Amino acid sequence: MSNDFNEEVASGKRFEFGKNWKNFLSLLTEERISNAEKSLVSYVGELKGKRFLDIGSGSGLFSLAARRQGAIVHSFDYDPQSVACTTELRERYFKDEKNWKVERASALDPAYLDTLGKFDIVYSWGVLHHTGNMWQALKNAEGLVADNGILFISLYNNQGAMSKVWTFHKKMYNRLPGFLKWLYGFAVMGSREVASFLWNLILLRPMQYFRYWTTPTFRGMNHYYDLVDWIGGYPFEVSTPDEIFKFYYDKGYELKILKTCGGGLGCNEFVFQKKK
Repeated sequence: MSNDFNEEVASGKRFEFGKNWKNFLSLLTEERISNAEKSLVSYVGELKGKRFLDIGSGSGLFSLAARRQGAIVHSFDYDPQSVACTTELRERYFKDEKNWKVERASALDPAYLDTLGKFDIVYSWGVLHHTGNMWQALKNAEGLVADNGILFISLYNNQGAMSKVWTFHKKMYNRLPGFLKWLYGFAVMGSREVASFLWNLILLRPMQYFRYWTTPTFRGMNHYYDLVDWIGGYPFEVSTPDEIFKFYYDKGYELKILKTCGGGLGCNEFVFQKKK
């Protein structure tokens, strides 16, 4: 599996998410962790004693948040450096912890997934649309939810023609050598950032723009590393809220929470509950 990953990265078919999250960990503070815990609880409720599966654990921040809230955590990711990030947080905050397991695996590997059993909460924020086969990954995630369990996912919104434009940018970014990646990312995202700054300036709130860069987000993340994740995030698939609702409704799920990005750029967030 490591060779497959390295070949995908070398050929420009996959972004190294873990490298970005490794850099993000240098900014990790108690405030960011606390924000992550609060945001997670606001969506899924009480976690103490519940089995929590983090599909695509990335930086490991939300696995850490779940464990600090008392969940029994199982984390896995396809990116080796993301696995290393999650392992680092486990060792840093819960050394020799038996209730937090970290593994390297793919959300598209049925043989591996069959070994995991069922979970009270299956969490996958901004991951399944990067697998290269989103609909299969969505189906696989569903099979890991226990009766009455919670499935919390977030997926890129389908913007129609603009999603095709972003697909082009992401392909280009990942095919370029290192220093050109930075220049290309700056050219693409810089114009959006200038527009955002000018808009805040017109509204007489320029400091709000600067707070985007210095203040932890509601989820405890960081604006710069979120931008890198966005421009680099490939493979890249999109969906509409209606498509996701119907997909899980037909499988016996009830929609508990829906938070959309208003039809624009970003992720739609879904919390489903599996009926018996």
